[in-house]
Amino acid sequence: MNTAIAKTVEEGNLYDIEEQVKAALAGGENPKELLEALMAGLKACGDRFETGEFFLPELIAAGEAFTSGMGVLTPKLAAGDRVSQGKVVLGTVHGDVHDIGKNLVGFMLSSAGFTVVDIGTDVSTEQFVQAVREEKPNVLGMSALLTTTMLGMEDVIKELKKQGLRDKVKVIIGGGPVSKKYCEDIGADGYGNDAAQAVSLVKGLM
Repeated sequence: MNTAIAKTVEEGNLYDIEEQVKAALAGGENPKELLEALMAGLKACGDRFETGEFFLPELIAAGEAFTSGMGVLTPKLAAGDRVSQGKVVLGTVHGDVHDIGKNLVGFMLSSAGFTVVDIGTDVSTEQFVQAVREEKPNVLGMSALLTTTMLGMEDVIKELKKQGLRDKVKVIIGGGPVSKKYCEDIGADGYGNDAAQAVSLVKGLM
């Protein structure tokens, strides 16, 4: 694997990444291996974020470097090299308009090869259920930043059961007030307390 490219992404070096990917391609390196290097760099940054060594700005910078590198690499990848890892529907629950965490989760999942359908903020129970029915995602992710709005997560899970859809989708939840206990209480499949955990959480459930 091209460790230099992985390191450039990990460090969020937006200035060098395009030239590095172009040079590697010109030198005959396999595009699929370069994709793996880009993803490894993003994962390394996410790991350092989880341990508290990196913070949100570093995570965002690494995501931008990854995206920039992918801009050069994507046309060179064979169709089979960019097979989606799976589909995830994301939304913030009814009454809540916070979207920074949700957007970051979507960004991380997209970068890791997932197809992300973001249905926005202040999403009603009916809209969540409709999205699951129409999009047929592998995973539904719900976000809330308020203790008053997070109760809507349980309503969505109950409605999915009522409509016979609960066993067709994994449900993950996240946001400031959300905890492992709350996740278990409402019957969700998993929760993450930051965006960096989202990729490993979704991959684990898949």
